[in-house]
Amino acid sequence: VYFKHVVMDGTLYTYPDNFRAQKIQIAAKYSGVKLELAQFVAGQTNKSDEFLKKFPLGRVPAYENGDLKLFEANAIAYHVGNETTRGTGNESEVLQWIGVAENDLLPAACTWVYPTLGIMQYNKQATEKAKQDVKDILLVLNNRLLNFTYLVGERITQADITMACTLLMLYKHVMDPEFRAPFKNVNRWFTTLINQAEFKSVLGDVNLCVKMAQFDSKKFNEVSGKGGKKEPTPKKPAEKKEKAAGDSTPQNAVAPAVAEKRKDPWADAPKPSFDMDAWKRYYSNKESDESLQYFQEHFPKDTYSVWRGKYKYNGDLERSFMASNLIGGMFQRLEKLRKHAFASVCVFGEDKEKNLEIDGIWIWLGHELAFTLTEDWQIDYESFEWTKLEYNDNATQKMIKEFWAWEGDFDGRKFNSGKIYK
Repeated sequence: VYFKHVVMDGTLYTYPDNFRAQKIQIAAKYSGVKLELAQFVAGQTNKSDEFLKKFPLGRVPAYENGDLKLFEANAIAYHVGNETTRGTGNESEVLQWIGVAENDLLPAACTWVYPTLGIMQYNKQATEKAKQDVKDILLVLNNRLLNFTYLVGERITQADITMACTLLMLYKHVMDPEFRAPFKNVNRWFTTLINQAEFKSVLGDVNLCVKMAQFDSKKFNEVSGKGGKKEPTPKKPAEKKEKAAGDSTPQNAVAPAVAEKRKDPWADAPKPSFDMDAWKRYYSNKESDESLQYFQEHFPKDTYSVWRGKYKYNGDLERSFMASNLIGGMFQRLEKLRKHAFASVCVFGEDKEKNLEIDGIWIWLGHELAFTLTEDWQIDYESFEWTKLEYNDNATQKMIKEFWAWEGDFDGRKFNSGKIYK
């Protein structure tokens, strides 16, 4: 017996120009589902008791249709789409490209574009890494689209919709003609999509980037609230000073401005007493028992601390490879933390059981939460629940042993995969 997936019209909560909502709206255009946009004020609507009762994470986009409440963009897009957008018969491939867009392309796109919009601090090393990541993904897409009109099959699916909406900020702000020139197949595919009536009715006219946007510190200060007016400093009465013989400096000369040197995030931390590089080499080249023994003999609990980071939104994890990519994306954006930090972050559970979890054990210099030391490290950490562990506690020692070796009972959870931050 075949049951057709029938979707009734529903209500969508979002703020304007939200690319996550746009992929939902485009899918609905293809299926003919009508979405009523609810009145929404960011920071107010999503914090109200009424909203949180329906959508406990307080996130948008969110969707409701009678008793059905959804608060994850890809799930909503799947729900409001039709058999074609879902890629019936090719669902796994559609999910694959959605995963690439969400977990590989999106982190790099945000790292590169957001500083140019003033909503994230600029980090040169992270930005250059993000540019290369974008190039790598565009190359994969370009090769795929050499012989295919669309990413999956012969019709537009959610794979195309999600990937195009994720690329939108790049095409609009930073991928100038020179940057995008090598990726002709991707450019052809992208322009084909944005000129479809279903895309155009949601996105309007999309103007491709002419000049690569750059970080503007003034804009960042304005957006982040750091550019507020300061109270004028009262002037001290001028002190007369006799000009010394031979002094050729004008009395009213202004001293040249000294560029403000950025503070090292580790400046106030204890003096390093653990050779992190030596530990990482030992861990990489020795068996688990040997590396654990080395760690126990050399780890200085007085100047370093152990933390557990548990992902808050495990319910959103649809596939284990997506969870693994999420961890990898976080590691990429924490490049400079590596100097005095090490971690083992694991995925537990199975796709078919829909019980995936992300959990990890971290060590770093000092006894404060390291991510708060600089804005550059504050991109992902709020998605995790952080707990400082007592190093001498038996439970902590057990977790360290299991997470370092990727072996053990892990409190009854099944180990799926892991990544090492080193």
